[in-house]
Amino acid sequence: MTDAELCYTPATELAGLIRAKKVSPVELTRAVLARSERLNPTLNAVCTLTAEQALEAAREAEDAVMRGRALGPLHGIPFTIKDLAFTKGVRTMSGSCIFAERVPEVDAPFVRRLREAGGVMLGKTTTPEFGWKAIGDSPLTGISRNPWNPGMTTGGSSAGAGAAAAAGLGPLHQGSDGAGSIRIPSGFCGIYGLKPSYGRVPMWPISNNDYTSHVGPMTRTVADAALMLAVMAGPDAWDRTALDAAPDDYVGRLRTGVKGLRVAWSPDLAGLRVDPEVASVVEAAAHVFEELGCVVEEVKPGFADSHELIRCLWSAHAAGSYAQHLPRWRERMDPGLVACIEDGLRYTARDYIEARGRKLASWDSVRPLFEKYALLLTPTTSVAAFPVGRLNPERWPQHAWDWLAWASFSYPFNFTGQPAATVPAGMTPGGLPVGLQLVGRLFADLTVLQASAAFEAARPWAQRRPPLE
Repeated sequence: MTDAELCYTPATELAGLIRAKKVSPVELTRAVLARSERLNPTLNAVCTLTAEQALEAAREAEDAVMRGRALGPLHGIPFTIKDLAFTKGVRTMSGSCIFAERVPEVDAPFVRRLREAGGVMLGKTTTPEFGWKAIGDSPLTGISRNPWNPGMTTGGSSAGAGAAAAAGLGPLHQGSDGAGSIRIPSGFCGIYGLKPSYGRVPMWPISNNDYTSHVGPMTRTVADAALMLAVMAGPDAWDRTALDAAPDDYVGRLRTGVKGLRVAWSPDLAGLRVDPEVASVVEAAAHVFEELGCVVEEVKPGFADSHELIRCLWSAHAAGSYAQHLPRWRERMDPGLVACIEDGLRYTARDYIEARGRKLASWDSVRPLFEKYALLLTPTTSVAAFPVGRLNPERWPQHAWDWLAWASFSYPFNFTGQPAATVPAGMTPGGLPVGLQLVGRLFADLTVLQASAAFEAARPWAQRRPPLE
């Protein structure tokens, strides 16, 4: 196969090819590195490419194959890590000039597991400063661009991961999601992204945003996400908030189907604005679940409008985490982040505790729906990708830092900790991807994966590739 075909081959296929000695881990790694070096100047998906370390790991993987040693589930397969996650011996800049030279001495637990499973780390993918917003630019690493149209944003904050997956820079990419940061770039870039249940994948250090950040896979196929999640998931002593449960058999039980599931469909969560070109694509995709044998019912959930709530919590957490840096670094920080921090400093402790109480109580407004339905379908975002350099799309409300209005379908399920995925639903008339969000019951990550796989089988998307060649 050509190098481009090799770079687009799913991890589930590569694993078998490597075991059968039909694909060399070294040749695979070289192909992905060469593609990254060619496309990254345009896309800016990777901020730290660890080519030498990757080739050394690939050579060790190949030697193990040739000597008949035991092989891990990701043996010889390339992966990337978001620049927010700690990586031993590799810069972790968090998209910020403040930490431009930081080199951790340890891996985050999920990074350690990916390596131990035989994976080959290619480097770190771009993120906005501290992952604070849902578009892809940073004062340190610049603007990340959408492979489908480099004039458009990737979304964020897992910006580089979304672009890398869509552009064929290897099959496996790690993202994190505190208000949509896996699902938004996955939706904008036309790939699969899964935010697992909170705690399913252990984190370290723990994010200081009150148990709303999730770590998960961003891939081109559902099976690759299942494989990657199976490796990353499970309890770890470094994270006291991690779920004390072994992961389900995500790979082995992926193809069981969804016939008979009761599925709720909401085009707007009872009042959220959605651009018409997104709404029409998502509605058609939602009805595919009727073809799959599900009972699909349109609902008006009436979840409380939580925009003001997240504005308080988001800015207060930003202030609590990063205001300490303003005296020295203000002029070199993202101006939007500075505005967000300054808004957060205006809230009192009482304001914050009252908002936190409302957040915790939000589960009671969501829970009744999921006592009746196994899944909720919604748009992933209200809009398709929009031009780089903007915080909000044209014709949407503009604000110094608040980007949350067009992402209002994602963050409620960070509040509740539920699993939620985005699947490619189709394209706008202008050729930009549109995502359909699948939200599952608490801890029902397997159901979300199974539903995603059933939709993928009915409406395949992996053969669609951005016009990069």
